Amino acid sequence: MFKLGLIPTRRKLFNIPEAIRYKELVKEKVENLSWELEDVELYDIDWVNDEGLLFDEKDLDKVIEHLKDNEVDAIFFPHCNFGSEDLVGKVARAIGKPVLLWGPRDDAPDENGIRARDTQCGLFATSKVLRRMNIPFTYIENSWIDSKTFEEGFKDFLRVANIVREFNQLRILQISTRPSPFWTMISNEGELLERFGIQVVPVTIYDLKLRMDNALSNEADKVEEVINYINESFEREYYVTDEHIKKIAALKVAMADMAQEVGAKAIAIQCWTSLQDLVGLVPCLANAMLTDEGVPVVCETDIHGAVTSILAQAAAMGKKPIFFADLTIRHPENENAELLWHCGPFPPSLAKTGTRMVIGGHYLMEGKPFGLGNWEIKGGDVTIVRFDGDHGDYRLLLGEAKGTTGPYVKGTYLWIEVNDWPSWERTIIEGPYVHHVVGIHGKHKRVLTEATKYIPGVTPEILP
Repeated sequence: MFKLGLIPTRRKLFNIPEAIRYKELVKEKVENLSWELEDVELYDIDWVNDEGLLFDEKDLDKVIEHLKDNEVDAIFFPHCNFGSEDLVGKVARAIGKPVLLWGPRDDAPDENGIRARDTQCGLFATSKVLRRMNIPFTYIENSWIDSKTFEEGFKDFLRVANIVREFNQLRILQISTRPSPFWTMISNEGELLERFGIQVVPVTIYDLKLRMDNALSNEADKVEEVINYINESFEREYYVTDEHIKKIAALKVAMADMAQEVGAKAIAIQCWTSLQDLVGLVPCLANAMLTDEGVPVVCETDIHGAVTSILAQAAAMGKKPIFFADLTIRHPENENAELLWHCGPFPPSLAKTGTRMVIGGHYLMEGKPFGLGNWEIKGGDVTIVRFDGDHGDYRLLLGEAKGTTGPYVKGTYLWIEVNDWPSWERTIIEGPYVHHVVGIHGKHKRVLTEATKYIPGVTPEILP
C-alpha cells in the first residue's frame, strides 16, 4: 500500500472560505485519482484544526508526528491560497520524502478588484524556501483542478515516489556468483550498501538445489499448481518430458520461497553453468514465471540489472512486468532497429497475440539443457532502462522505443526501433553500461528521470 500525506495549506491574509472550499475540491479529486491507481492510501489533516489546513505554527508538530507515525511515502502540499511556505518547508524537511507542489489557477478578481487566492505567487515563494533547505520537489504547473495537466501530473508523481520508495528499501537475492568469464557483471556490493542502502543477500546454487528438493518433498501442492500452469500454457519440444517440467516447477517454487524468506524484491541468478551441472536445466522459464508475478529474476547474476528491474517495475506502480534483455544485434535492414533478446526469461503474459509459446532445450549449450522459452513478445511503446556504474559514477540510462517487425529468433525476443540507434549505441559503448537492459511497456522515461531528483548519487542519462 502506497501512503500519501495530503497537507493542504493556506495563508491568513487571503480568503479563508475560498481556501476551505478548494481543500475539499482537492481532496475529492485526489481520492478519485488515487482510487483509479489502486493501493494508494491518503493521510490528510482534517482533524488538526477547524479548517483542515496547514497555516498555524502551533499545528506543526502534530502534523509532522502524524506523517511519521503513519510512515507516509510522499507528501502533497496543495496550495489552497497563497500557502504557508515556511511551514511547508519545515514539514518537508522533517519527513524527508518526495514532495509535490501544486495550486489551482486563480479565478478573475471580483467586481472590487480583490483577488481570493494568489496561489501561483505562493508557489513561487514555497519553491524558493524548499531550494534554500535543499529539499527536492516535484511541481505541477499552476492549472485548473479538472485539467489533464493536474491529473497526469498527480499520477506521475505517485509513480515517481513509488520508484523512490522501492529503491530505498531494495533487497536482492543473489543466487551464486557471476559466471567466471563475465567481468561485465562485476558490481561493488559494499558501495551499493553504503551509498544507496541496497542489500544483497547471497546464497549458493547448492542452497537452491536443497530448496528444490524440499519443494518436491514438502510443497507438492505448490509444485503441482505450477506444473498445471505450464501444461495449460505452453507447448513442448518433443524431448521435454514430464520429469523436466516437474523440475522447472520445483525451481520456480524454490526461488519464490527463498526470495520471500529474505524479503527480496528481485533475484539475480547465475543461470549457467553450475545450475546445469547440478540440476541439468536452464532457469529461463522459471525466471519468466516469477517475473510475471512481480519478482523479477535477472540473468548472469547481474546485480545492477536487478536494481534496474525494480526501478522500471515501480514506474508502472507494479502493474506491468518487466523483461530483462540482451542488446544483441542490429536489424539486418532497419538502421534504427535493434534486437532485445534473452534465452527465455521474458514474461509469458507479454507474448505477442497468436504466437506459439514453446519450451525447449538451450540450443547453444552442450546437451541442450531443458527450460528455454521461445516466443516473441508484443510491441508498442517500450521504455528501456539501465542502472549502472563504475568508478563511483552511477547513472540511470533511459530511452523510449517502439516495437517493430524483424526476423524470427530462438528464445524470447522483441525487435525495437528508436530515433537514432547509432547515438544509443555510442552512449552505451562509452559507458558505464553493459549489454543488459530492462524493458517495460509504456512511456516511463519522464517519471524515472524525475525520480533521480530524490536519489542522490544517480544521474539520469537520456537517450534521443
